[in-house]
Amino acid sequence: MRDLVLAPIIIWLCFSALRRPWVGVMGWTWISMMNPHAYAWTLNSLPVAAAIAGCTLLGAIVTKDKRDFSLTPEMSVLIAFMCWMCITLPFSFNFDDSYLMWKRVMKIDFMVLVTLVLLYTKKHLITFIWVVVGSIGFYGVKGGLFTIATGGAYRVWGPTGTYIDGNNEVALALIIITPLFRFLQLQLTSKWGKRAITVSILLCAAAALGSHSRGALLALAAMAGALWWFGGRQIGVLIGIVVAAFVALAFMPEEWFSRMNTISEYQADTSAMGRINAWYMAWNLAKDNFFGGGFEIYNRMLFGMYAPDPDAVHAAHSIYFQVLGEHGFVGLILFLTLWALVWWNAGKLRKEAKKQPETKWVSDLGAMCQVSLVGYAVGGAFLSLAYFDLPYNIMIMVVLARRWVARKGWLEENTQGATLATETPPKLKVP
Repeated sequence: MRDLVLAPIIIWLCFSALRRPWVGVMGWTWISMMNPHAYAWTLNSLPVAAAIAGCTLLGAIVTKDKRDFSLTPEMSVLIAFMCWMCITLPFSFNFDDSYLMWKRVMKIDFMVLVTLVLLYTKKHLITFIWVVVGSIGFYGVKGGLFTIATGGAYRVWGPTGTYIDGNNEVALALIIITPLFRFLQLQLTSKWGKRAITVSILLCAAAALGSHSRGALLALAAMAGALWWFGGRQIGVLIGIVVAAFVALAFMPEEWFSRMNTISEYQADTSAMGRINAWYMAWNLAKDNFFGGGFEIYNRMLFGMYAPDPDAVHAAHSIYFQVLGEHGFVGLILFLTLWALVWWNAGKLRKEAKKQPETKWVSDLGAMCQVSLVGYAVGGAFLSLAYFDLPYNIMIMVVLARRWVARKGWLEENTQGATLATETPPKLKVP
């Protein structure tokens, strides 16, 4: 039955991508983020994402739609990071497994660049945000209802076979999209639509807590604080966050509180100390190898060479140490530079775009993208999600929003630095 429902949708997306490649981008994003075909019987074994991507690329070649090939600072750094990963690949300690992961990462990053070329209008951007939020939000609503129904006694897990199949990973993804839910809510005029999004936000928060992830608790607290700060510092919003927190915590079982209390006692926690051991391993490996160790470096041989405790073999459990160990200090610098640029430009949009009524939505988006990045920066310190699609989709939103205001004439300079010859409203300065 699921195959009969999904197959026509996927076939339609493939054919639509040939005529309107931006639709293919939406299909690729939906498939790669939500992974709906994993719940079907036949489609689960077919290269659905590759089919949509192929049709999208073919459509991009023949389309008469506008395309934007201009480079922004974020895109330049991403391309440099991709090139650096290509350079570090031959120096991998475990080349075969590293190559498989390299292909996966390159596909994701390449489609990020394709998305930035094909999406052009405000309609494209808003639709893209809805697709991203809906793809992850589905698991938040589902997980939140599960948490409430079970009283938080069982953990919430993500979709099998994806970057977020673990409880920690899906919790962070839900935290990242919560501010985007808020952005969409600000754009709606329907009261029932706004209420539906409020319910979705609360269910996503419940699901994040129901994951029993300690890192998610820290990221959720940081995100909530940033949501209030960058969202206008409204007293009503602050009261709502506090009340929702008390109500959510009242539903959680004693087991949940016992697990959260170990955050302050990490020295006695095997899992926490295993992560710290992995961080030391990544640091020592990067100091000893300029190109890093390549992907998939978490094995007994390398832990025996570089870790304080050679028997405690763990994944990096940190986006920062993950990139450091796999691609060295150069890779880490490129990675941090990329997100610093996204943060900076999102902040510029938040501050400057609110000066014009026509760009108020861009200001809202810049603010909520910053809030999402706070959640990613904090939660990512404890998870290996350096190459996950979702944060790069935040980058896409910031770049597209910046281009939109540039084309409309509200920017003093376009993304390449050339002065815009427009008549109009007060100018928005961009670095």
